[in-house]
Amino acid sequence: MKNKKLTRHFIKQKMNQYELALAQGEHKKAFSMLEDAHVIGQRSTYFHCLVHYKMLRHGLRYRDFREVFGQVVRLVGAFTKTAIGLVPIGNTGGANVSPFKRLPVSKANQEVLDEIEGVG
Repeated sequence: MKNKKLTRHFIKQKMNQYELALAQGEHKKAFSMLEDAHVIGQRSTYFHCLVHYKMLRHGLRYRDFREVFGQVVRLVGAFTKTAIGLVPIGNTGGANVSPFKRLPVSKANQEVLDEIEGVG
């Protein structure tokens, strides 16, 4: 992770958007903000675990036990595998996607990642 301060800024931005969507009663849109935060932060053990923890809390809040179980597994994986680079780039982090599957990164998230990495 090249620029932790910039990563923190973008993660905080997504978390604020998450809270706003929840306040508006849009829990699916809120979860999509966590998915964006996952893509942005998954190269940092701290941010990767933080986002999975937030996803776990979201699952608990909405009694989505599939999500809860999936996030417990993913938290362990994020904690033990991120530092050695075993993360599937682009994976959105939700229980609806295999924790091993690489996914295309959205244009908006790629722009954020490029800015963090100092590309462009």
